[in-house]
Amino acid sequence: MGCWRGPSTVLACLLLLRPLPLPACPAACRCSSGDVDCSAHALREVPQSLSTNTSALWLGYNFITVLGPRSFPALPGLLVLSLPHNRLALIHSQALEGLGALQELDLSNNYLSMLTPETFLPLTSLAMLNLGSNRLEELEPGVLQSLPQLQALLLQDNPWVCSCGILPLWRWLSHNREKVQEKSLLLCRFPEQLNKYPIMAFGNESFRQCQETSLSARHYITFLTIGPFSFMASILFCTFMGTITVIYHNLRREPHFWRRHGICRGH
Repeated sequence: MGCWRGPSTVLACLLLLRPLPLPACPAACRCSSGDVDCSAHALREVPQSLSTNTSALWLGYNFITVLGPRSFPALPGLLVLSLPHNRLALIHSQALEGLGALQELDLSNNYLSMLTPETFLPLTSLAMLNLGSNRLEELEPGVLQSLPQLQALLLQDNPWVCSCGILPLWRWLSHNREKVQEKSLLLCRFPEQLNKYPIMAFGNESFRQCQETSLSARHYITFLTIGPFSFMASILFCTFMGTITVIYHNLRREPHFWRRHGICRGH
């Protein structure tokens, strides 16, 4: 009733009744209730014009090769990020900053061969990680230890090299068996004699040689400290022994010299 008091009041009421504009949706995507689907649009990078209320982002079946520093805009409410079937070979250590609420991350079917412990540090809420069907040969323990909330991990169909380098991953898997999905598909690829051997079937005795030959930082420091001293000691020892040998030979020659000298005088 109060909206009919004057033209300005009527205009204000109409502005209040007008529906709010919807957040912008990237041209190559389909948006609906926080879900942004940008799949199969030949994208080479992550769209930047994403709404801050995005809760799920689907980027599968594109041509994204690298996630550089801060590849994503501020998405404080993003819960699901899906990047399968791209050509992703490199993830910068700061690529996932600002995604602290993320709970599910799918990086399967890409070209990833190395991950650093810093890669997933911002993802303190991550519960599911899919790294299947990549080119991973081993995985540093810090990569998984930086995910305190992780509940489900997929690592199948990677060319795992079952040598001493896989020991840290095996240790993590042994203590987190309940978190590993598709256990039967977690197989060795190299060396050839272990091809298709289940990684989870290894026992502690399988890595006994690796554990015996592995050296701690203290050992390396000790060797680096002792090395120069032992080198100098060996030089001094060789010099001392050489000097003793020369003196010994000279002493043996002197009586013979004086004996001959005395005989000459007697004649």
